[in-house]
Amino acid sequence: MTEVDLDHHRSGDAVTAELRADVVAGLTAAQKWLPPKWFYDADGSELFEKITQLPEYYPTRSEREVLAAHAGDVAELTGAHTLVELGSGSSEKTRLLLDALTGHGTLEAFVPLDVSESALAEAAEAISRDYPGLAVRGVVGDFTQHLDLLPDGQPRVVAFLGGTIGNFLPAERATFLRSVREVLDEGEWLLLGTDLVKDATILERAYDDAAGVTAEFDKNVLRVINARLGANFDVDEFEHVSYWDAGNEWIEMRLRARRQLTVEIPGADLTVTFAEGEHVRTEISAKFRPSGVEAELAAAGFALEHWWTDSQQRFGVSLAKSVRG
Repeated sequence: MTEVDLDHHRSGDAVTAELRADVVAGLTAAQKWLPPKWFYDADGSELFEKITQLPEYYPTRSEREVLAAHAGDVAELTGAHTLVELGSGSSEKTRLLLDALTGHGTLEAFVPLDVSESALAEAAEAISRDYPGLAVRGVVGDFTQHLDLLPDGQPRVVAFLGGTIGNFLPAERATFLRSVREVLDEGEWLLLGTDLVKDATILERAYDDAAGVTAEFDKNVLRVINARLGANFDVDEFEHVSYWDAGNEWIEMRLRARRQLTVEIPGADLTVTFAEGEHVRTEISAKFRPSGVEAELAAAGFALEHWWTDSQQRFGVSLAKSVRG
């Protein structure tokens, strides 16, 4: 079996300092917020994998359908020597790409990057075992900070799947896409998964499932703050809320205080009060239109080469080539 290398770019102290800064900034704002990346400790990663299997949560199935149909096209068009996956999680869907690229005979290395070391290590070890001869190098890092540390291995295709691009606000998306372009050479590739605008009922069910798994996932951000910063959030005193913002064309997930609360966060030297019914925004999940995806890619320095959707046109996967700026 090929030995798995893990590059660590997020030490425990650095992660705690980053969380502290986000908690102070977000929970002292007029409209409280927390970044969604803090969902993902080991428990959060496991909860998200459960979400992807829920009947209401169509994005994973829809994207898998697209990849099953077109992974061979990706391999043929890119001839990639290295597959980089950002926010890889379990890398389950990525196996469709790995199968196609190894079958094509060009793939030499797989580089998954994720903030969750536990999820990354498990996925990397499984892929190394199942794809003998493939160099697997996991990167424990934040794809908003550590892209410049990704290894070479041209030509590369960077896969950013799952609709995760929708978690960025529009200005943040533009910055992120430019940062991806900056680490790629001209002619290298971005494979991007984008959830599409659709009926609000379908969207709202996907983010507030009947079994309550998404609610537990949403609340996990409070458990992470308790564990890392010594806070005393009573998780049961917050309820999960999600709704479709038609003006911005995104889903918002929020935690709503059931009653007036005071929370001590010693690790951030902070005391936070919550009014009854007050919300903390924990995630946005923007939905896209094909023309908008193409325009955002072009603004970042990518030319859209191929656009694929599932049979119900719920989810789009685009293959874009980096072009001269």
